[in-house]
Amino acid sequence: MNKANSILLKTMLPVIIGAGVVVWLFCREFSVEQWESIPWTMRTFAALLLALLCVTGREWGMMWRFRSLTDRALSWRQSLKVTMQCEFTSAITPTTAGGSALSMVFLQRQGIKLGRATIITMIVLMLDELFLVVACPIIFLLFPGGEIFGFDPGAFSTGVRVAFWIVYGGVCAVTLFLFMGAFIFPRNIARFLSRLFSLRLLRRWQSNVIELGETMVSAGGDLRTRSFSWWSEAMGATALTWISRYLVVNALFWGFSALAPQGIVFARQFVVWTLLTISPTPGGSGLSEWLFTNYYGDLISDASMVLVIAILWRLLTYYVYLAVGVIRLPAWLRRK
Repeated sequence: MNKANSILLKTMLPVIIGAGVVVWLFCREFSVEQWESIPWTMRTFAALLLALLCVTGREWGMMWRFRSLTDRALSWRQSLKVTMQCEFTSAITPTTAGGSALSMVFLQRQGIKLGRATIITMIVLMLDELFLVVACPIIFLLFPGGEIFGFDPGAFSTGVRVAFWIVYGGVCAVTLFLFMGAFIFPRNIARFLSRLFSLRLLRRWQSNVIELGETMVSAGGDLRTRSFSWWSEAMGATALTWISRYLVVNALFWGFSALAPQGIVFARQFVVWTLLTISPTPGGSGLSEWLFTNYYGDLISDASMVLVIAILWRLLTYYVYLAVGVIRLPAWLRRK
């Protein structure tokens, strides 16, 4: 019961943070007259259905990827369980320690051996990081940087630009490290990490790092034998997952602010989700709402409309996973 109470407390924390920021934004930017001006039409309801379809596409992409990486050892039902558990864990932990890092535990519970599950977790992380690395130059070739970071070159736009490039540089470094560790020099990197973490200040993490090095060596031998079609399927599922995640906002803007440039809306989602990879709050709660309303504010003249879209976006991409997690929590806790 103590475990259940602990998880419930972690579940409530992001809700409280997110709700507090939303209330603050409502008090600052919303009024009854503005609420009455929101066009609740067939178009807006169609946009909500389209956004739900995009959310479904994201979940199906994650399920497809787990099925592919386990060589179809997981059924679709088992893949859905792992996906939902990853999403719930991401919602109640800081983004940097999200559900993907614990997918090895969830995979093991579905019958995948721990060693194999650890390798799959490492591949998932590498594919996610690789998508961000590859997508960035494509997006900046298609859209001007000035429009992506904001039409008004003020302090906020400059701050977003600087923070994004710092985070993106870190993502590139992590991707390179994982690639080199898995494909090129797994044993050399494992030995280097073992020696580095033998230093007094880092010694407390040495056993974990040695285990990571062993996983890299094991993964390297397995991954180098995989076919092009196996990698193509895994990368296709990863692309579907991320693109569907971005398109949720495009669907909402289409319904509530049809004049907003859809290409810029999509490109800015790439920046938003990249920045949220270092969010210190559970699931990016609070930071997500504040960043969204300020970042997309120059695309819509009505500040209240941006807030409505931000709330709907968070309901569809975040709070729904908290709700599913709370409903399924008793059954998860009954498992060993």
